[in-house]
Formats: sequence, C-alpha cells, structure tokens
Amino acid sequence: MTTFTWPLRLGWFVLWFVKEVVVSNVTVLRDNLTSGQDGTPGIAAFPTRCRTDTELTLLAALITLTPGTLTLGTAPDEGPETPRMLYVHGIYHQDAHALRADLADLETRLLHALRREGVAR
Repeated sequence: MTTFTWPLRLGWFVLWFVKEVVVSNVTVLRDNLTSGQDGTPGIAAFPTRCRTDTELTLLAALITLTPGTLTLGTAPDEGPETPRMLYVHGIYHQDAHALRADLADLETRLLHALRREGVAR
C-alpha cells in the first residue's frame, strides 16, 4: 500500500461503515418490531492492534455508533508490549468469539483506511 491510495481507502471505509450501520439498524428495528427477541447479549474483551490514542478512540466510537454494540471501557495501558484492550457489549452474536471476529474485521478495515501505509488484511 502506498500513501497515494490512502484517500481512496479512507473513502471506501466510510462507505462500508455507512452500509454496516444501515444493516445493523435494520436488524435492531426488525428485532424490536417483531415478537420475541433474537438477541444473545454478551460482553467480550477485545485486544486491539491500535498504536495511538486516536486509533483506539475512533475504534471505540465506531463500535458504539453501530447499533447492537457498545464500548464499555478500556483497560489501563500497560506498555508497548501489551495490546490495548476494549470491553464491548454486543447483542447479536452467538458467543464472545463471534463478537471478537466482527470487531477484528472492523478494526482491520479501520486501520487499513487510517494508516497511510495500510494494514495487511
């Protein structure tokens, strides 16, 4: 990846995220308007690959903006060798592993768009 593709990657991420928010809104709305509840709420600890406070804050904000998920908090930063942790509540995931897999996809796409050198997918 080069610096020249950075604006395009950022634009594609914004479009992808808007689509994800719409799909999540439809899922939550359908669940609330129909009888019964399809949600299986749970909390997962998610070790991030974020290097800066900006990356971590943006990831946490985007998680919270997505309907059905909420960033609960972070663990204290314990140094450069320890991954930065987010604690996330999700409603529509079978287990913590499924929630972490979706979070990892969002994180990879975000870091690929934010970092000028990109991130391996």
